Amino acid sequence: MKNYTITVNGNVYDVTVEEGASAGAPVAAKAPKAPAAAPKAAPAPAAAPKAAGAAGSVKIEAGAAGKVFKIEANVGQAVKAGDAVVIVEAMKMEIPVVAPQDGTVASINVSVGDAVEAGALLATLN
Repeated sequence: MKNYTITVNGNVYDVTVEEGASAGAPVAAKAPKAPAAAPKAAPAPAAAPKAAGAAGSVKIEAGAAGKVFKIEANVGQAVKAGDAVVIVEAMKMEIPVVAPQDGTVASINVSVGDAVEAGALLATLN
């Protein structure tokens, strides 16, 4: 058995791992070292576009989970297929999320610094 100390969202946990245990085998965990605060709810995805006006019909979605690093396009801006609209940072890499076709940016649904999951709606085009 090996003992590890793991910190998750500021909470410290002592974890014991058995060598050769299968993926489905239960693992014993000791009580946290620090008093555990109530888990914070994950931020809800934006229900409506942050830009004025209706959302476009062409969706631009995140290909990987990460954090919005930069927004390259503005609402009303014309973009061509392959132009970067949003840049997502994942595992210290900057991943451009590009327009799938020519169009005009109808909405930007995220802000710089937002955490996004794979498949999250980032923007729309008309």
